[in-house]
Amino acid sequence: MSEPVGGGPVGAGSVSDGTVADGLLADDIVEPTVLTSTVEFEGAVWNIRRDVVAFGDSEITREYVDHTGAVAVLALDDDDRVMLIKQYRHPISRREWELPAGLLDEAGESPLVAAQRELGEEVDLVASDWAVLTDFFSTPGGSNEVLRVYLARGLSSTDAPFARFDEEAEIETRWVSLDQVVDAVLARTVGNSILSLAALVAAASRSRGWSTLGDPNSPWPVLTKASLRP
Repeated sequence: MSEPVGGGPVGAGSVSDGTVADGLLADDIVEPTVLTSTVEFEGAVWNIRRDVVAFGDSEITREYVDHTGAVAVLALDDDDRVMLIKQYRHPISRREWELPAGLLDEAGESPLVAAQRELGEEVDLVASDWAVLTDFFSTPGGSNEVLRVYLARGLSSTDAPFARFDEEAEIETRWVSLDQVVDAVLARTVGNSILSLAALVAAASRSRGWSTLGDPNSPWPVLTKASLRP
C-alpha cells in the first residue's frame, strides 16, 4: 500500500474548453490524489494494478494493466511503401498485419534507440532519417500504455539477419504502398490499432508536406507520467 500522492481530487463535473494557446484541441493533464496503489497480479509481461483515487467528494477504484510503454516504426521507402509484418497474436487468435514494434523494457534505453533496435530485430532494416509521427494511449480505459510511433526513411538492410524466436520466428514481411494500407484501414480488413492510426496520420502528414513531424529526440514526458503509481 502506498501513501496518497498527486495534486488533489479529480472534479467529477469539471469542464474544460480543451484547447491550448494556438487553438488546437488538447487533452487536459490531471494529477489526481492516489490514495492507495497496489499490484494485484504480477504477470510474465505486465502487472495488474489497483488504484484508489480521490474523485470529487468520493473515491473510485480502478484496476488496469501497468504497462512499460512501447514504440513502433512506420518504415517508408522511396516509393512510399510501408514495411509491414504479419504476426500471430494469441489474445485475438489472429495473424495480423502490423508495424515493427516493441516494449520499452530495456533499462535506460531511449524510445528512439528502442525503435531503431526493433526495426533491425524484426525486419532487418536500418534508417538514416527518423521523426516522431504520433504519440497516443492505446487503451486508456484499462491500461496506462503509451505508444510513440516513428517515421523512418532512408532505409537500408542490416549487415546480417536477426535470429528470431517464438511468434517472431514466423513473421511474414511485405512492402505495401501507404495508400493501400490506408485503403485496408478504411475497408476494415486490417484491425491493428497501431497500424491503423499510424497509416492515417502518415497519409495526413504527407498531404501537408510532412510538416507535422516531430524531432526524433523530442521529450516524451507522458511516458513517465502515464502510471499513477508513486
